[in-house]
Amino acid sequence: MAAITKYPEPLIFGLDIGTRSIVGIVGYKEAEKFNVVAMSVKFHDSRSMIDGQIHDINKVSEDIIYVKNQLEKQLGGRKLKDVCIAAAGRVLKTAVGHGDYEFDENTEITQEYIHSIDLIGVEKAHDIILEELHEHDEKTKYYCVGYTAIKYYLNDYEIHNLEGHKGVKIGADILATFLPEEVVSSLYTAVEKAGLYVSNLTLEPIAAINVAIPENFRLLNIALLDVGAGTSDICITRDGSVIGYGMIPSAGDELTETLIKKYLVDFDTAEKLKMVSSKKKSVTYKDIMGISHKITPDEIFKTLASVKDEITKKIADKIVELNGGVPVSAVFVVGGGGKLEGFTDVLARMLKLPEERVALRGQEVMQNINFMVEDVKKDPLYVTPVGICLNYFDQKNNFIFVTVNGDRVKLYNNDKLTIFDAAVQYGLPNEHIFPKRGEDLTFKINGKKRIVRGYNGEAAVIKRNDVVVGMNTLIEANDKIDIIKSTAGDKAKAVLGSLPEYAGTLDFIVNDVKITCPKFAVVNGNPETESYDIKDGDDIEMQNYYLLEQLLTFMDVKPEGKVYVNNKEADLSEKVYENFIVSWSDEVKYDELPEATEEDKNKIHEKLKEKEAVSEIPDVGIAAIQKSTDEDTITMNVIINSRPYTLSGKNEYRFVDAMDACAFDMSSLKGSRLETKVDGVHAEFIDLIHEGANIEIYWDK
Repeated sequence: MAAITKYPEPLIFGLDIGTRSIVGIVGYKEAEKFNVVAMSVKFHDSRSMIDGQIHDINKVSEDIIYVKNQLEKQLGGRKLKDVCIAAAGRVLKTAVGHGDYEFDENTEITQEYIHSIDLIGVEKAHDIILEELHEHDEKTKYYCVGYTAIKYYLNDYEIHNLEGHKGVKIGADILATFLPEEVVSSLYTAVEKAGLYVSNLTLEPIAAINVAIPENFRLLNIALLDVGAGTSDICITRDGSVIGYGMIPSAGDELTETLIKKYLVDFDTAEKLKMVSSKKKSVTYKDIMGISHKITPDEIFKTLASVKDEITKKIADKIVELNGGVPVSAVFVVGGGGKLEGFTDVLARMLKLPEERVALRGQEVMQNINFMVEDVKKDPLYVTPVGICLNYFDQKNNFIFVTVNGDRVKLYNNDKLTIFDAAVQYGLPNEHIFPKRGEDLTFKINGKKRIVRGYNGEAAVIKRNDVVVGMNTLIEANDKIDIIKSTAGDKAKAVLGSLPEYAGTLDFIVNDVKITCPKFAVVNGNPETESYDIKDGDDIEMQNYYLLEQLLTFMDVKPEGKVYVNNKEADLSEKVYENFIVSWSDEVKYDELPEATEEDKNKIHEKLKEKEAVSEIPDVGIAAIQKSTDEDTITMNVIINSRPYTLSGKNEYRFVDAMDACAFDMSSLKGSRLETKVDGVHAEFIDLIHEGANIEIYWDK
């Protein structure tokens, strides 16, 4: 018995289970090179596979056993047990889902948050797929088998890497890929019947791109086209990532079937005619009646021309669709179907690209692939099976089972599965995982919309094997997962007094005395206090003025004569803005006025004592105190807004007298606030001024 050949470990076995044939490759990785040490190809004897889908599991399993046995012989009798496989793009569905999340305050972004929005995007993509299935009344169950982040966003601006940044909103555009359950099940069953265990499952377009388009090429807008027998799989790259996968169910078999019908031959004969070299002068074949015929390659190509045009047109249209409505910069073609005479030239014409921008990729993309098998050349046919093997090193995966809330769940394992993945596959809605925010409160304030956010609820409580864990905890096969749904928070609440616009007071000058009044609001046309609970849809107007009637009511006074606002006679409906001057000349009942403060009394008492007017001040209202008995008058020269003025007729002068002297217009607001200064220092209306004072009065804009 021959000795088993020793090879470096791990020794990888990859199977490309295609529509027309099964290609088996065994090899090992050495630094940057992959060495192929065994290889076998088995063409299907019957139509056991159509358009990439297994139709006869037993027949496909028999072909897998044949390939497996041939490889084991080449390996000196070494038994093969684990195999890497790929699913065809015919059944692949993709969608781009946008995930985002808002924080209550500026928050540092961690990998936990990034992973969360990735998976929210996957869920949104899954919703899109479900909607498409519903529109077509399709009951197939689809599994997510992988996803790629296309773009990330921070506060709605695109960013390359979110981690470590701070923001109030994060988002992601996620390209997610899905496979139907029956496709995965049929592949697994055929492989298991051949005595093999699936150690890794990938997608055919992903496997092909691993070889045909290296990472450093993916900054370019390139399409990879894998033309097989039953399907043409498409993958688009741009800006360093894969932005789309697609497929059309048209490929080499359609060309073969055209020749079968035209020349009345069997499938194998038609395959040989299809691949005839243009360098041959003629080719001889027998039809099913046993009659020999001789034709030229040119005749065959003319027969295939219209079908070739149809297929390349479909491919070109799909490429443009996946690329956002515009052609790509170049197309790399792999697979046996792409080797058809003139195929790349016609595709270039359909895409309106130079012929050199659409090319077969075989030997030139397999520089790091070393075929140690005799009589095997680097060929586009082998790009996908080699990629299947290489994918083992990038992403070892298969399907595993876990239990979620008592139900068994099947997951495509990419060695990065988390609780969230299991929850999504289980069908737990996103709103049952993350804390739910209570209802928002929406209202208008001074004509502008304002939203007060509801309160966050409690996050879902998660247990893995009876231990409390986080949503992003990694999981393994047979894990027991229990999830208690998240709760909703209280709805938003706010009172008038909590609004920034409500804070503060309004000051008025009433008979030379500053009166401070609280601001108030009108809600839906009715005045409300600061304790009013704002309701959804309320229309709130903050008043920056008092009606004269409101001001007098607040002061609890009732003048019997004329009342003036800024030295002009006014009625009770007059609007009095901050720092406006209100005065009247008639006597009022002092007990109806606010009492003077002790400080006011002391100041005036000292003033009067200096003038020897009285020695005692009675405890009376402020208006009475202001009636000084001293009739001495003086004149005073001052500068007001850079112009000289002479004040006369009084025994002392206050700032308001300067305003009267220059007739400063206070009838309407002409700025955000009124600036009043004496010698560069802020002054109140009732402050005394001195001889030669430099006075400034102006609206601050």
